[in-house]
Amino acid sequence: MAERKAAAKASAEPDFLQSNDLACEAVGGTVIFATDEWFAPAANLLKRETPTFSPSAFTKFGKLMDGWETRRKRTAGHDWCIVQLGVAGQIQGLDVDTSFFTGNHSPCVSVQAGCLEKHPPFTLEGDRTGMAASAAQLAAVAELGSEAWPELVCVSELKPGYSDCCHNYFKVNFNHRVTHLRLNMHPDGGIARLRVYGVGQRDWSSVSPQQEVDLVAMTNGGVCLGYSDAHFGHPRNMIGLGRAANMADGWETARRPDRPQHLKVDQRGILQVPGCEWTVFRLGPPGLIRGVEVDTNHFRGNFPDSCRIDVCSLTPEDEAQCVGTNWNSGKWQVLLPPQKLRPHHRHLYGEAQLAPTPPVTHVRLTISPDGGVSRLRLWGRPTAPTAAPQANQERPPPTAAPQANQERPPPTAAPQANQERPPPTAAPQANQERPASKL
Repeated sequence: MAERKAAAKASAEPDFLQSNDLACEAVGGTVIFATDEWFAPAANLLKRETPTFSPSAFTKFGKLMDGWETRRKRTAGHDWCIVQLGVAGQIQGLDVDTSFFTGNHSPCVSVQAGCLEKHPPFTLEGDRTGMAASAAQLAAVAELGSEAWPELVCVSELKPGYSDCCHNYFKVNFNHRVTHLRLNMHPDGGIARLRVYGVGQRDWSSVSPQQEVDLVAMTNGGVCLGYSDAHFGHPRNMIGLGRAANMADGWETARRPDRPQHLKVDQRGILQVPGCEWTVFRLGPPGLIRGVEVDTNHFRGNFPDSCRIDVCSLTPEDEAQCVGTNWNSGKWQVLLPPQKLRPHHRHLYGEAQLAPTPPVTHVRLTISPDGGVSRLRLWGRPTAPTAAPQANQERPPPTAAPQANQERPPPTAAPQANQERPPPTAAPQANQERPASKL
């Protein structure tokens, strides 16, 4: 079980992997029910980290796996669990990862979806290894009627957890808002991770037209559409909740091999190099950007030398054309001209530093020559109506999906790029307002 076959050939990855993981524990996803967790608890499904294997990890219940593994079922039925998404939204695809489950993976899986008005009053707590659902838990979850939820993935075969076949990708065509998933194993076994890729959906009817929000936040519908390099960390991490936990929670590229052997700078101290790296995002709602935050938190020896931000307004047809050309087309205009960056620092730019632009739908962040950025915030006001949840899909209470830096405080003068970094205690929580700028 410990040995994994080497990948013979990397297969093409589906496009939906660009999107946000709406179920990850890092954005508040949680498993609130599981029929059985004998060998390993279902909470492992939503870990941010990739699965690992320890040959010597055993408990009194048996081999401890980094995933969800049930006992060998000897009664009628099959095992299943309920996942509460951290960010409600529209699901585009799933990755059912069976890493290291090579003789004990679940043979088949199916997935159903629900949109609940309120979060269920129950959850799972503590170490669940060796446990199964109690009669009271089974009665409580039966109230959800999850067996009748619409099916996102019909009963489908899973491949074992060798490195060349462990990622079981399923494209989803379901144009409704989802708050909860039912993951069914047929009949039992193990799954290492469940990644739920999609776009967050917020009900904008309760947002004042005068309220400024983070237009690119994943909770507000922002999504990554392309990038030049993501060797150490995907650009979508930059629109996650709160501040980054570590470097892995940001966008980091490889070192560019075309850097000059002897580096030179211009009058502003910005490196003069031939290459750069870029990433493109679609905003949640189109909007007029009035404030920018580029946070290099944790990137002390590998921050970019400089950055710039360009914007444009695209129709869906324009976007499809740009994606097809790897973003070599499109009419971009400068929002933030090149700015020198500092390590482990929140760079805040106000209207004094931003070029005037009309309302936009897409942004491109370019860093030079390479490096890492932990968070990107784009503050502004939505300028077009954004669809509320589907008519037959109930909106969960405000606590259902945490908002990332949703509120912006009254505007003040934006600091220059060389502003001192706020004290460590100033790190915002997931729903904290936009940091106030120093005068």
